[in-house]
Amino acid sequence: MSLIEDIEESGWVFGKDTIDSIYACMQCGKCTGSCPSGRITGYRTRRLMNKVQSGDRSILEDPDIWLCTTCYTCYERCPREVKTTDVIRALRNVAAKEGYMSKAHRATAMYVIKTGHAVPINDATKKLRKKLGLSEIPPTTHKYPEALKAIQNISKKMKFDKLVGFDWNTMNLEEREEK
Repeated sequence: MSLIEDIEESGWVFGKDTIDSIYACMQCGKCTGSCPSGRITGYRTRRLMNKVQSGDRSILEDPDIWLCTTCYTCYERCPREVKTTDVIRALRNVAAKEGYMSKAHRATAMYVIKTGHAVPINDATKKLRKKLGLSEIPPTTHKYPEALKAIQNISKKMKFDKLVGFDWNTMNLEEREEK
């Protein structure tokens, strides 16, 4: 299957216009010049789109696809209205399904499954909240366990737990060799 076909089948909800926009990219570089991640990292949106256009599957194992902040600045500045951010999100889906996900991203996913938060509350945060006159426990899954159960049920139904390698017995990530 081609990279574009994989993107179409990635599970991300696309319209045909998103796929068509991949081919509309004329490599002008406005996306790269306006990218906040590109200012501080080697992330280059134009290079990524070029690889997608040419069907270069090596982009799936490139850690740069995880540097996009999904701010949509590239889309807003694109003279051809290429849906770059949506393409990147689809690439991430394809990459994850093929086992290309960093340990840091898997760890974040684990925290979401375990606690309902990418960054769970800790004692220092509780102390700061109290100092600010707030309840130590925010009105989130930390306070409402039924909300956490709902997140965990969604994770199971969507097979997100399998995708990231979450072990329900240990409540941790399965050991995986990073690709």
